Amino acid sequence: MIQPLTLTLQPASPLVAEHNRLRLFSGSANPQLSQEVARYLGMDLGPMVRKQFADGELYIQIQESIRGCDVYLIQPVCRPVNAHLMELLIMIDACRRASARQVTAVIPYYGYARADRKTAGRESITAKLVANLITEAGASRVLAMDLHSAQIQGYFDIPVDHVYSSPALIDYLLSKQLSDIVVVSPDVGGVARARAFAKKLNDAPLAIIDKRRQAHNVAEVMNVIGDVAGKTAVLVDDMIDTGGTIFEAARLLRQEGASQVYACATHAVFSPPAIERLSGGVFEEVIVTNTIPVQDENCFEQLTLLSVASVLGETIWRIHEDSSVSSMFR
Repeated sequence: MIQPLTLTLQPASPLVAEHNRLRLFSGSANPQLSQEVARYLGMDLGPMVRKQFADGELYIQIQESIRGCDVYLIQPVCRPVNAHLMELLIMIDACRRASARQVTAVIPYYGYARADRKTAGRESITAKLVANLITEAGASRVLAMDLHSAQIQGYFDIPVDHVYSSPALIDYLLSKQLSDIVVVSPDVGGVARARAFAKKLNDAPLAIIDKRRQAHNVAEVMNVIGDVAGKTAVLVDDMIDTGGTIFEAARLLRQEGASQVYACATHAVFSPPAIERLSGGVFEEVIVTNTIPVQDENCFEQLTLLSVASVLGETIWRIHEDSSVSSMFR
């Protein structure tokens, strides 16, 4: 079930297309989203050559003059993560060496974000490492959506604009006119996200899943803090990877008497066995956005895909015009 461009915003000024200082380029990670952003802004994506040598090295060339321009590069760091991250860095370097006035890395999905602090000895903080790489490559600023943790903004020594997919998700949920909603955080770490979501969802009550993780991608759900009996539970998270956390949370909510369970997440990572878990009948609907492209083989009956192109497009225009990023995106 595909729901394109659900968020209704006023279109950007028609002067965008005539503004010779704004340039928009797309990497190979999510060209469809880039096209939607360009369409919202009333402009075309810039021409770029992307080649691969026999040994796998990438070659990128910008095929128009961008001297003195404000360049926006759209590239989520999604599967294959390493290739798309390297492509983003090479794109940034190419634009910097082409004398762009400012290079903004538009990263709808920020890969490597889950290792954002040291929880044990002798491990890397990859969220900080990637921030260093993007900065050293020559980015002037970053536009990211629904970072795994807000503290990642502090890992950059350049400006970061952090926007959210919640306007699209909440608009869609409100259109369904669900009754007796309770917003549920699948773990303690997501309470702030769920609380903000619940406030915008007509001040819905909040519940929390007490979860104890045994290993990466393995979650053990223990109990529910809050009243969910007879209610429509809306699980809110930033991403769905293997689906273990949100699946176990949904099963527990059913056991605790929730009448319906919906899942809302920004980033549809969908690593196996996510599709089997999500399509198994425990969810009435799984609502995600197109920050990451969802392949046809990963679509299932309960899946709803919303577009965040208008949020990204409006934010790009406001950054370019040095105006405020409205609170409606937060």
